[in-house]
Amino acid sequence: MTHGLPTRAGVSPSCVGLPAGHWPTITDFLIERFPAISREVWLQRMQDGLVVDEFGAAVTPARAYRGHMRLYYYRALDDEPRIPFEATVLFQDEHLIVADKPHFLPVTPSGHYLQETLLVRLKNQLDMDDLIPVHRIDRETAGLVLLSVRRSERDAYQSLFRQREVQKHYQAIAPWRDDLHFPLVRKSRIEEDEPFFRQREVPGEPNSETHIEVLEVKGDRARYALSPVTGKKHQLRVHMNALGLPLLNDRIYPPVAVTPDDDYRYPLQLLAKSMAFTDPLTGQPRQFESRFSLKF
Repeated sequence: MTHGLPTRAGVSPSCVGLPAGHWPTITDFLIERFPAISREVWLQRMQDGLVVDEFGAAVTPARAYRGHMRLYYYRALDDEPRIPFEATVLFQDEHLIVADKPHFLPVTPSGHYLQETLLVRLKNQLDMDDLIPVHRIDRETAGLVLLSVRRSERDAYQSLFRQREVQKHYQAIAPWRDDLHFPLVRKSRIEEDEPFFRQREVPGEPNSETHIEVLEVKGDRARYALSPVTGKKHQLRVHMNALGLPLLNDRIYPPVAVTPDDDYRYPLQLLAKSMAFTDPLTGQPRQFESRFSLKF
């Protein structure tokens, strides 16, 4: 149970804060705040008891507006497409789940994805409502994802990432350049670009660092080992592109005018291959490796 609404089909309720304002009813606020959701949809949700305040009291269509309060409700998506790839649980104990995520599957609900996410699938599969990711990898990236079984223990695992105590190793397929000398270290400053989901390198104090090695060369392509020291959004993709080594099947680096839709025949050739750390709760050394592999 989360603030008056239980997890439903693996999906936790969403939350919106009510600011100070003069809307006649809560319904009026919701329609203005979420223009893509019609009045009819909100009225149906209310009729079904799927919108409540932070005290668990149902929100009715005519309920007067009151600011400085939180509402909880369920998101709904019409005709959410099925992602035809499955994750595998590689490890499970009372504290930690380690999943091997396929390409194209988001880690958590956002945008057009709700049921078709790693988190919701695992909640339903394992019957664990409190399951929560410790970190994220891109939807387009395959490989290892850690999830905490208990929300109260999530910070213990996240602190490992903050303190850079997790050894993370990725693999990638990208062009081969014989004028670059490997291994090499890429350090740069990465900031948000336009549109918001893209990142770019800018002048200034570096806030990102990646160690890059060559594992094998085949013709004009190579398999690279990428070891990020920092964890900036899209860091590996940005660093490789800046070196003139855009990852095979990357749809946004280098930037394109319109990001193409998913084509399951061409997954991004980036894999979170292995991870090692000392478990903060058990003290045991942990080492995991993805069963996925990349193809030239």
